[in-house]
Amino acid sequence: MNVNQSAPPVPPFGQPQPVYPGYHQSSYGGQPGSTAPPTPYGAYNGPVPGYQQTPPPGVSRAPPSSGVPPTSTAQVPSGQGAYGQFGQGDIQNGPSSTVQMQRLPGSQPFGSAPLAPVVSQPTVLQPYGPPPTSAQVTAQMAGMQISGAVAPAPPPSGLGYGPPTSLASASGSFPNSGLYGSYPQGQAPPPSQAQGSSGAQPPQRSAPQQASSFTPPASGVPRMPSMTGPVLPGQSFVGPPVSQPNHVSSPPPQVLHPGTQMAGLPGQLPPMHSSQQPGYQLQQNGSFGPVRGPQPNYGSPYPGAPSFGSQPGPPQPLPPKRLDPDAIPSPIQVIEDDRNNRGSEPFVTGVRGQVPPLVTTNFLVKDQGNASPRYIRCTSYNIPCTSDMAKQAQVPLAAVIKPLARLPPEEASPYVVDHGESGPLRCNRCKAYMCPFMQFIEGGRRFQCCFCSCINDVPPQYFQHLDHTGKRVDAYDRPELSLGSYEFLATVDYCKNNKFPSPPAFIFMIDVSYNAIRSGLVRLLCEELKSLLDFLPREGGAEESAIRVGFVTYNKVLHFYNVKSSLAQPQMMVVSDVADMFVPLLDGFLVNVNESRAVITSLLDQIPEMFADTRETETVFAPVIQAGMEALKAAECAGKLFLFHTSLPIAEAPGKLKNRDDRKLINTDKEKTLFQPQTGAYQTLAKECVAQGCCVDLFLFPNQYVDVATLSVVPQLTGGSVYKYACFQVENDQERFMSDLRQDVQKVVGFDAVMRVRTSTGIRAIDFFGAFYMSNTTDVELAGLDGDKTVTVEFKHDDRLNEESGALLQCALLYTSCAGQRRLRIHNLALNCCTQLADLYRNCETDTLINYMAKFAYRGVLNSPVKTVRDTLITQCAQILACYRKNCASPSSAGQLILPECMKLLPVYLNCVLKSDVLQPGAEVTTDDRAYVRQLVTSMDVAETNVFFYPRLLPLTKSPIESTTEPPAVRASEERLSNGDIYLLENGLNLFIWVGASVQQGVVQSLFGVSSFSQITSGLSILPVLDNPLSKKVRGLIDSLRAQRSRYMKLIVVKQEDKLEMLFKHFLVEDKSLNGGASYVDFLCHMHKEIRQLLS
Repeated sequence: MNVNQSAPPVPPFGQPQPVYPGYHQSSYGGQPGSTAPPTPYGAYNGPVPGYQQTPPPGVSRAPPSSGVPPTSTAQVPSGQGAYGQFGQGDIQNGPSSTVQMQRLPGSQPFGSAPLAPVVSQPTVLQPYGPPPTSAQVTAQMAGMQISGAVAPAPPPSGLGYGPPTSLASASGSFPNSGLYGSYPQGQAPPPSQAQGSSGAQPPQRSAPQQASSFTPPASGVPRMPSMTGPVLPGQSFVGPPVSQPNHVSSPPPQVLHPGTQMAGLPGQLPPMHSSQQPGYQLQQNGSFGPVRGPQPNYGSPYPGAPSFGSQPGPPQPLPPKRLDPDAIPSPIQVIEDDRNNRGSEPFVTGVRGQVPPLVTTNFLVKDQGNASPRYIRCTSYNIPCTSDMAKQAQVPLAAVIKPLARLPPEEASPYVVDHGESGPLRCNRCKAYMCPFMQFIEGGRRFQCCFCSCINDVPPQYFQHLDHTGKRVDAYDRPELSLGSYEFLATVDYCKNNKFPSPPAFIFMIDVSYNAIRSGLVRLLCEELKSLLDFLPREGGAEESAIRVGFVTYNKVLHFYNVKSSLAQPQMMVVSDVADMFVPLLDGFLVNVNESRAVITSLLDQIPEMFADTRETETVFAPVIQAGMEALKAAECAGKLFLFHTSLPIAEAPGKLKNRDDRKLINTDKEKTLFQPQTGAYQTLAKECVAQGCCVDLFLFPNQYVDVATLSVVPQLTGGSVYKYACFQVENDQERFMSDLRQDVQKVVGFDAVMRVRTSTGIRAIDFFGAFYMSNTTDVELAGLDGDKTVTVEFKHDDRLNEESGALLQCALLYTSCAGQRRLRIHNLALNCCTQLADLYRNCETDTLINYMAKFAYRGVLNSPVKTVRDTLITQCAQILACYRKNCASPSSAGQLILPECMKLLPVYLNCVLKSDVLQPGAEVTTDDRAYVRQLVTSMDVAETNVFFYPRLLPLTKSPIESTTEPPAVRASEERLSNGDIYLLENGLNLFIWVGASVQQGVVQSLFGVSSFSQITSGLSILPVLDNPLSKKVRGLIDSLRAQRSRYMKLIVVKQEDKLEMLFKHFLVEDKSLNGGASYVDFLCHMHKEIRQLLS
């Protein structure tokens, strides 16, 4: 079975789910079925509230899988309850006071098989049993060779409620995927079900290797037999034959960090009651079918069956357990631990190769010679000395560089160093700039370059004596000798045509076609621009901005405006020859805002009136950019175009596009064409824009397909941004658009920029990702670069590195500031080098690794089928973890999954990338949405990709109202939602408030100003301003989250059971997705299978 196979369709939300024959199920509205007390459902697909109700006696129920029905003597160790619906640490979705009917899981795992036929099986309704001790609850983990025949498995211990450290429900699919009952408090199972012994010995725990271990607690449970023997020739890993269930007996991986080991099992078949080693059961052939949970009174489907279709063995009592979500690495826990351990102390950059705190931790940086992690983050801070070692580990060596990153107010901006006419001091050979790692020799008269080892003379004006350690005595007075980041003022040699640049200009280019006028966009924009022009970026303490502004409107033709200060009224000039674009006026087009304020205000008042009765629906696009670029060229300055555009440019003109949207191409080899531009004209145009220093920011307001893949080419290649407001309505989207526009116009931008990354001997930059243009292999050219954009650089070995000297990176960015000053910003970083793989794995940063892998994959879809890209990611991740397992982990059973401590979140985050809209779109995701997200992620920084792929889910009603801190996050899974609470979810682009159906009336009143849950408006985008502590707290939290993000997140209020809930659930990334994405648990099992194949 293949990981990318799509899941079978699930019944749409709101329709009845499949029902077991002869057994009534209450409908979605919560009307009682004939056999159950009335009660509303829990969250769709989530753990069902309260007690589980099994079918009444004599009623049929689906078995876990197809095949011959087992005997009804499934047995449970005496004195223990059988599996309860909720496993240890599961959060129950709602109050536990009602009896509930169970539903089938709504979505199936990876490549799932259809549900099995129904087999009649009597059972009884039983309440929950007593909570087992942690010693009773443990995972089964066997040596997981995917091969030969397997011995029968004994039943695992019962599961009821218990401490959160123990393991959760045992199904291979969603937590509610089996109907399991339990026994009342203090009551043993009926005699026909008693079997097993509680006298087993506690298991041996394997010693942690170099990190935390999350082996489940020791307990007395019969041991699972292991499967041994190599894979037989001709044996394939395909789905099982009909006669055999596909969650046979291969145990699921034990997930572990480095030392994160979970004990596996020895090769011989043990007696039934020997001690059990903790671990997890996996699915036999990795096909991730819809595995049903163990059920009381029900034998497990043939655990003895081999995976290649031989006859099943005798039926066994209970199938293997699934991984407990609480026992696998939790992103929330890792983030919390890092905040507690590293958030209080400043991060001092003086030591080479230090791994910084996580991006989710709030920390202060003290620059003592290496660039702050706000400017540069690396996938590993200890890189292999040889290329062979790097190839073996498969860990990409990359840096995510954000040269103009904004710093918190407590940290100083980089110092500006002025060396006068001589300019900054550089190495004569490799042209690296002076930095703290340069070695001064011969009493300070010469220096040896730390990048290429060339020996250079020190100019007389720069000479200074050395102290007894060989350091210059003025080292701490010079930023370039003591800090990791600083700026040089550039001399005229660093300027175009050897003359200093003019201050940049902003040109606002407004679509005035019928769609733009009708939606109210033009009126809104003109009104906003009147005040916004007072907030153009300015240097330091300057009283007014040096930036000049110009205005163009367009539909099928272009209208230029003369807003010269001496005019009483603005003048309009029309250019209708769009095939041969020129700028009809020079004087009066680009003006100083303060000088021409009256004329500009008059123009902005007139534009909405002038075009109010337009019937023109067609627009042009490329000629508009061409016109803006020509205007900047004529004014001999760099600048930025702000384009406000509504529709596919179908008017006759250069860059004309046709509607080529075709959903039928998804999952075919031609799918990549959806991401590629329709025509090469836009690449050519972008190249001309970059040469002129003309950056383009595009604001799109489409009502239908506009071909974002093509329209975003120019913004992407010029270092600009794309903003998209589908089906724009002033009342709903005004706040988001206005906020984005204000932030975009006020951003500090570097214009006409060139960036180069130099490295010390042994490694070199070979690949670059981001929003920029490259005309050669070394220089990253950016018409504009703002504080939110990153450039990701990949390095490869070209020689052996030295452990003593380490490796150095220097990023140099040459740019024009908002005031027209030419500057060089320098960032330096020293990394360690290692000869032991363990040192590499100890110093990696998973968040940066995921940022790189996502960008690598998102670029890959331009040239390869999406399936190939997904498989490449999975393979690389498996190789990284298999190399660690083989070379760094202490010896242990093959049945364990062992993860490096600093990479224990790699599987969960990678699964989020694989399930993202670009790589695995759902039916509701448009082609434009995918292209939009693809280009957005390309220049995201590490903090943005972290929350984008693994959203934050914050419970709003659990922390005390008076608490001023952000509530602690919970994992992004439906199991974590309780229908008595309200949650906030954010991913940097979207913001949801989910309201449970059983939220207290007082809370609803305080937050929404209505008296009951049913009166809350679904899809509400603004919370009412109410004068009470809860309302103030939640609105304050939303404001603070928005302030942390570079784009305004529009709020959507979602009610439990509402049609919008499917959209919300798309962001619960630990669960299965409706478009076939695996749950975290299933993906971990799959990764373990991949790793074992590599190791065998």
